Formats: sequence, C-alpha cells, structure tokens
Amino acid sequence: MTHDSTSDTGSDAHTRDALINQFGLADSVVDSDSLANSIARFREQGIVLPTFAELADPSRIDPARTAGVGKNDADARNLFRVHWYNDLNGDRVQVPDYVVLTKELTGIDSPIIVAFGDRFPMITAHKVLAAYSCLAPRVVTGQFDPTHHRAIWPSTGNYARGGIAISRIMASRGVAILPAGMSQERFDWLDEWCANPAEDVIKTVGTESNVKEIYDACNELAKDPTNFVLNQFCEFSNHLGHYEVTGRALGHVFEHAAAAMGRPNMRLAAFASATGSAGTIAAGDRLKDDYGAKIVAVEALECPTMLENGFGEHNIQGIGDKHIPLIHNVTNIDLVVAVSDRATDELDVLFNTPEGRAYLADNKGISPKLIAALEHFGFSSICNTLAAIKTAKLLGLGPDDAIVTIATDGAALYPSSRAKTMASRFGNDFTRVDAAEVFGEHLAHVTTDSMIECTERDRNRIFNLGYYTWVEQQGTPFELFEARRSQSFWKGLRRYLPVWDELITEFNARVSSAG
Repeated sequence: MTHDSTSDTGSDAHTRDALINQFGLADSVVDSDSLANSIARFREQGIVLPTFAELADPSRIDPARTAGVGKNDADARNLFRVHWYNDLNGDRVQVPDYVVLTKELTGIDSPIIVAFGDRFPMITAHKVLAAYSCLAPRVVTGQFDPTHHRAIWPSTGNYARGGIAISRIMASRGVAILPAGMSQERFDWLDEWCANPAEDVIKTVGTESNVKEIYDACNELAKDPTNFVLNQFCEFSNHLGHYEVTGRALGHVFEHAAAAMGRPNMRLAAFASATGSAGTIAAGDRLKDDYGAKIVAVEALECPTMLENGFGEHNIQGIGDKHIPLIHNVTNIDLVVAVSDRATDELDVLFNTPEGRAYLADNKGISPKLIAALEHFGFSSICNTLAAIKTAKLLGLGPDDAIVTIATDGAALYPSSRAKTMASRFGNDFTRVDAAEVFGEHLAHVTTDSMIECTERDRNRIFNLGYYTWVEQQGTPFELFEARRSQSFWKGLRRYLPVWDELITEFNARVSSAG
C-alpha cells in the first residue's frame, strides 16, 4: 500500500491519488494549512477526538468525558459514545446490549444473538459510527477543513443523519442527501439537527433502491470545491471502522452470550448483515478471522442484485441496492440471502401493535422481556433476523451453532411507514387473526428459497457487477477496482487503523496545546 514516488508509473500514481483523495486512504498529512485550520477550530470549540482503539474498547475512555452530557445532545463529548457499549440512557456498559432470539420466536434450534444499534448517541442507529469513521481520518490528515468545506453525506437514511450529527459536533456544516421516499421520521430528525434544512437536506428521486440518483447529486455538488463528498459506499474507512469497532464488539457479545447460556464450546457459525453501504458487513471479516464465522450478505428479494443480477424497488430502509459498493469485500462472503419487504413490513406491525404482542405472548409463549426487546428492531433488523433463520436452515445448524447479527436501528424510526402498512394491508385494523397469519407466513414457515451458498464463480460474478458503477460511471482506476478481488488488498488496509490513531493522538495534543 506504500509507494516510492520515484518509481511510480502513470497508472500507479493515478491509483495512489485515487486511494488518498477519492477513497480516504491517506496515511500522512496531505494539507498542513487545512490541518492547522482544523486544529484552531477544534481548540476554540474544545473538541477532542476518540481513537479507533478507544471506540473498539471503551474501557480505555475516561467516563468523565461524557459526564453530564445527554446521549442525544449536540455536544462534541458525545464523540466518546460512538461505540457499542452504551445502554439506552447513554451510560457505559461492560458488554454491548444484546438479545438472544430463541426457538419460540425463530423456529430454529440455533440461538440468534442480536446486538442493539439504537444505543448509539444522537441518531439511535449505528451509522453514526460509519460517519465518524469517514470524517475523522479526513480531518487529521488535513483533507477536510471545517472552516472551508461542507461535508456531503450521501445515504438512504441513517448514514446521512449520522453525518449531520458528526458534522455538527465537529464544528462543520453537513449536507444530507437521501431519497424522498424514506421514512418521515428521518426527515423530522434532520429538520431539528440541520441549521438550514432547506439548503442542507437534499431529497433525491425514489426510495431505498435509488442509489444512482444519490451519486448523480453528489457529482453535481462536487463541482463546487467547497463541497467535500464523504461517500460511504467507497470510503474504505467505513469498512475499517466496522472491522475494528463493530467486529470486536460483536466478538465480545458472542463470547458473553455463550458463557451466559452455559455453552462455552458454542461455535460462532455465521454473521448475517444486510449489505447497504457494505460497511457493517466488514465486521464479518473480523469475525471470520477470529472465529471462523461464515459471512452472510443480505439483500431485499424485491431487488435481488447479488442473487440474480436483478433490480427493483423495496422498503427495507437502510440496505440500498442495485449496485455493489466499492468497499464490499465480495470475495470473502459465503452466502447470499434475499428477504422480502413484505415480511419486514408485516413483522414490524406484529412486533409493535397491542394485538401482535398479545398474540406473541398468549399464543406463542414468548416472554415479556423478549417481546419488549422487539421494539428495538427496525426494518433492516428484522431483515437480518430472517436471514439468520434462513442461514441456519440451509446450513443445518444446531443448538451449539450461534448466528450473530445486529439491529441497526429501532422501530421508533418507522411509525409513518407502519401506518402505511396498516392502511394498505390491514385496513387499519390489525386483529389477532392477522397476527396469526403474519407469524405463520413470515416466521413459522421460513424457507431456504432465494439464497445461495457461494462458490468461487458466484463471488466473481457478484464482484464483476461493480465494474459498471465504479469504473465506467464513477471513474475508479481499473487497477484499484481489480486489486480488491484479492484478500491481500483488504488485509493490507488494516495498517491504516494504527496510523490514523497516531494521527488522532497527535491532533488532540496540538488542539490541547496553547497554540
């Protein structure tokens, strides 16, 4: 990953430039003047940055850093809560909050261990970690100047909100780009957090699957050099942040759950994650390295891009489709699973209505504690759970084979979408009979349809799908695109994490100095 500039060919130099400027892989200061501006701004505002090592192991963070600060306050001290070790109040916990889904709900013997993303600060979703992972290295290498640049955050929802939150508490201006068809709750949040929503919230055409339209808006904004696009789909720091922070947290969750269940020899069989920007699924690379877990890439059945080279539109908000993100380590995945938005929409109603919860308690014998936990499952969380069930069935997993996944966000982000489902499918009257039918269709009879266990040919087919988006549309150097086929490329990226931590430490020292 390092280069001797004296021996660079033109092609090598082009690739190196793309890695640094387009994809966020600088390992030294790029612009000392911009860095000085950031240091001065952060000193004025009293902003200090956490290292990736601290976010991966928050026991290294002094609890005093967040004392007296509400978890949803627009306060830079909440940067030290951008990790998995918070409870619902924002207080530090020893183990990330999680729930174990058992056979009464899932119908399978294998426990599904789900870590909760709605414990993250400000946006109640784990995408705030992705936003920090993308911006922090750009700041400490002098690429992003908060006194000059606007941070552009392209997303299908939570990443844009995370970006706005991180921008605001890091004393810079952020712009959210997201499809107009996303849940109203996302836009309500943006109206509160953006100083000027009319200018700083850009609604693109379509819904979850319309990612190309987001890219087009970014390319137009990028013509203005004061706009700095932080594209989660191609910022490799998104991948690295989740590899280090989310991967380690989920490993801790698995080990704790296995001990709590009295199964010290339990195997971590798989990690299931909807792909979205392909940031979160990088945690699977870590879990495969540490535990040998299979990596399950999940998408919407209505837009089966990986599964069938397909297209379409769906409502599993947060897992955008119709392309393969540049930061997706495709050649390391083991299964592809498609889940229908009909299932996620209707299970959301089951989990969050009085009749649905009564059915789960009275007819299925599900504990009040587990029923209460289901309100922390948003659409993509339900999708991940269904994919885990399908995986267990396809692989024939048993009671000593655990599957780990995440609840990206909670049901609190989807009342407006739930109201649409209630009106269109249940006539605004969800009954006990409806609850039984939803449970029977979407949980009691989960099949292994619409999934594959990947061969090398499957991985290469999926990998090749990215060529049109990244090389032909977005101008990625072909050599860089192709290098991603090898695991040595992805392993080589990991050297940036300690480098960035060193730069963050040096940056903080200069911020704290007298000037």
